[in-house]
Amino acid sequence: MYMLDYNEIVPRKFIIHDDEPYEVLTSHVFRKQMRKPVNATKLRNLITGRVVEVSFQATDKVDEADMKKSPVKFIYEQKGEFWFHPDGKPGERFTLSLDIIGDAQKWIRPNDSYDAVIFTNEDDEERIIGLSIPIKIDLKVKEAAPAVKGNTAQGATKSVVLENGTEINVPLFINEGDVVRVNTETGEYYERVEKS
Repeated sequence: MYMLDYNEIVPRKFIIHDDEPYEVLTSHVFRKQMRKPVNATKLRNLITGRVVEVSFQATDKVDEADMKKSPVKFIYEQKGEFWFHPDGKPGERFTLSLDIIGDAQKWIRPNDSYDAVIFTNEDDEERIIGLSIPIKIDLKVKEAAPAVKGNTAQGATKSVVLENGTEINVPLFINEGDVVRVNTETGEYYERVEKS
């Protein structure tokens, strides 16, 4: 494993802290008066999802987590179990719990491929600890109320239901059957891709 110095612990890095994998969410290197520099970080535990604040001193070193991604295809969801299979191997089905999938469950849809995030521990045991989805995805609008005339100077919005059951707010001109691009990190409408 590669060792990271305290100032290399930056956002989007995966590290081992207290024998568990963490993703670095934020980091800020600063020096208080005459003291040595400190890297104040926020870390998200990739197994439990818990966010913790950890300060690393200039003398600290951490192991970079051994992470890889592997393409998997989402088949269906039933009673809180999400069924997948490795791309090209439909016979090797497996399930992932909602704890592992997290917020990604609002955006995934059957027969689409995503990247499974795999953590390898020091005993070379591999374990899927998350699902990586694109930041922007295109989804069809399944239900949309008709636009109501009125005050649209403030950029009025309405609530619609997407093909996967997720509800988002969109501009009034979006209709049932339109395809919209959504930002999966914020859950917000980005643009209309296709008009019905």
